[in-house]
Amino acid sequence: MTTDIVTVTRGPSPLILSMPHPGTGLPPEVHAALNETGRAVPDTDWHMCELYAFAERFQPTIVEAGLSRYVIDLNRDPSGASLYPGQATTELVPTTTFDGEPIWTTPPDEAEIARRREAYFQPYHDALATEIARARAAHGWCLLWDCHSIKSEIPRLFPGTLPTLNLGTNSGRSCAPAVETAAIAAMADHDLTQIANGRFKGGWITRHYGRPHENVHAIQMEIALSAYLSEEAPPWRFDATRARPLQGALESVIAAALAAAMVQTVGLG
Repeated sequence: MTTDIVTVTRGPSPLILSMPHPGTGLPPEVHAALNETGRAVPDTDWHMCELYAFAERFQPTIVEAGLSRYVIDLNRDPSGASLYPGQATTELVPTTTFDGEPIWTTPPDEAEIARRREAYFQPYHDALATEIARARAAHGWCLLWDCHSIKSEIPRLFPGTLPTLNLGTNSGRSCAPAVETAAIAAMADHDLTQIANGRFKGGWITRHYGRPHENVHAIQMEIALSAYLSEEAPPWRFDATRARPLQGALESVIAAALAAAMVQTVGLG
């Protein structure tokens, strides 16, 4: 398990892939405080880099977290405010799995959470903000694509089975309307279950960095793990054959969003 906080793989294009939850790393003090369930880090966004390997053609910058979301969730409001008031969710530092199972032997107190914000949350966001500013300075615009995945059935969080593709734009506020329209249209061309701004409208990353009036367009894509894993259970194996249609869909949606964002930027010029 890596304990790197963040790894940046810099590319020359205006596309940034944010990967806040693929990490399984646990600093020693966090590992010691977790119970057996927590140490298994079941709510990881498994194999993000492998899933998005197709994106090499876009020459993106990739900002990837190395630590588990159980250390601190990089896609939650650092103030602790809920992104989905009135709905079940997990906290800035989760107290349970998505299924509601306790994960701590010694839960972190407020002082420990504050320490983790400084030590582990802030470095990721410093790196992400730097890359967004760099891409925008180089191109005049940026497309931030926030990469996520989750089990397709979690009764505590949503009823029934989650669609394969869950596109979120904070209900149209995190990117220009033309970018959202292009992405949704491209998504509809593929025979995969899908929804825009359903249960997952975009987390803190999408909401915080998406500033279409400044030519920073942010889209979150939440994917059902069933679309690219052999099974949604340990050892969480990547299934290349199963993933192929999903990768084709993601490639076309990203391409459409990039094209629309470029035109939108020219239009604002």
